[in-house]
Amino acid sequence: MNWIYSPWPWYVSGPMIAFVMFLLLMVGKNFGMSSNLKTMCTICGAGTKADFFKLDWRTQKWNLTVVIGGFIGGFIAANFMTPDAAVAITPETISDLQNLGFSSAGRAYLPTELFETSALLDFKTLAILIIGGLLVGFGARYAGGCTSGHAISGLSNLQLPSLIAVVGFFIGGLVMIHLLYPLIFA
Repeated sequence: MNWIYSPWPWYVSGPMIAFVMFLLLMVGKNFGMSSNLKTMCTICGAGTKADFFKLDWRTQKWNLTVVIGGFIGGFIAANFMTPDAAVAITPETISDLQNLGFSSAGRAYLPTELFETSALLDFKTLAILIIGGLLVGFGARYAGGCTSGHAISGLSNLQLPSLIAVVGFFIGGLVMIHLLYPLIFA
């Protein structure tokens, strides 16, 4: 079982992703997680309030299955296939995160300072999570899709807007980590 616990090399996982994308292209489907939010809002009745959500959600059942599989796979991986809960990051990154107040860096999968139940009682932590969630949701909608949809599906279709979005995601990530992150958590 050691082969399944360790990260798979690019020459195995890359062709597997390409094969799945080829199958999706052949059946006329596009992969992306953020489109499921629109589908779920439609199922909950948002189409009665906004025209944007007026669609036949049944045509997106296959994509909802991907989300359910993601939850199930994530649960199995986290609870049964993770020999060490810590993420393998460099000692320099661990040191930088600890200097910003994340003492759990290098020992936990997610920073307990943000995701522990008791952390949700802290106003600053709750505000960071809510504002971050709103910005991610807005960004995914404004970009016409999420990072997975643009980077995997859009680029495999050779779509220029997806290339522009992926470059924007990388630039935004760099600005966040190098400029904003130290200001927020200093």
